[in-house]
Amino acid sequence: MKLELFQIDAFAKVLFAGNPAAVVPLESWLPETKMQAIARENNLAETAFFVPGEAGYHIRWFTPAAEVSLCGHATLASAFVLTEFLGEAAEKIRFDSASGPLWVTRNSAGLLELNFPAQAPHAVDAPEQLIKGLALAGGVFECLAQGDFLVVLESAEQLRALQPDYGQLQQLDLRGVIVTSPADQPQYDFYARFFAPKLQVLEDPVTGSAYTQLVPYWQKRLGQTEFMARQLSPRGGDVYCSLADDRVLIAGNAVCYLRGEIEVG
Repeated sequence: MKLELFQIDAFAKVLFAGNPAAVVPLESWLPETKMQAIARENNLAETAFFVPGEAGYHIRWFTPAAEVSLCGHATLASAFVLTEFLGEAAEKIRFDSASGPLWVTRNSAGLLELNFPAQAPHAVDAPEQLIKGLALAGGVFECLAQGDFLVVLESAEQLRALQPDYGQLQQLDLRGVIVTSPADQPQYDFYARFFAPKLQVLEDPVTGSAYTQLVPYWQKRLGQTEFMARQLSPRGGDVYCSLADDRVLIAGNAVCYLRGEIEVG
């Protein structure tokens, strides 16, 4: 059986930036073992699969190691594939997911905008593996959690200098670790990095789902609802985001790197 496969650089204006995601459109679901095998073969942070539904599409996301309940950049990539290659004409695309209904629209700036549930983090004690994994002992930081650990550093210099011990972070019981700091460039409000070694994603280039936690945090801290953020991974990516009641809007560009077919037996 042959399936179409797209590789999309999400949260990027040009190729080789942002976060690459594989997208596999389906008419009906494949067995989970098959979808996991495809994701493992693609060896990208996420592979998205979607099938038509009554009100739009159903979507699922797989890392090389496991299925996850929410993914931003692969959802943005899926909407890009639908509108640019598969003839989807709806102004508002609905994706039903393990995290509930998600929507993607083309906003007034021409960006694809994700509409995701806000996930406000709460203060927690930092586990020993987190402190060791980020070499935080003796430093000043804030630790919160909501699906991921959220570590807030005092400066962008600290964030840029991080060299995580992935063996320590892999032992944590949550999905991954978001680390954030105030920005030191005037065009940005805050910076972030994301690590998920337990899912075989050491450093994710741009993590859309992380902003469902970052935006509520920075809204409380800065007293504003609209943000321009930068993910400081080697590839990097700009994320336009805002808080709208109990939803977070996360917008960016996308470009197609590859379109082809895969043979899955």
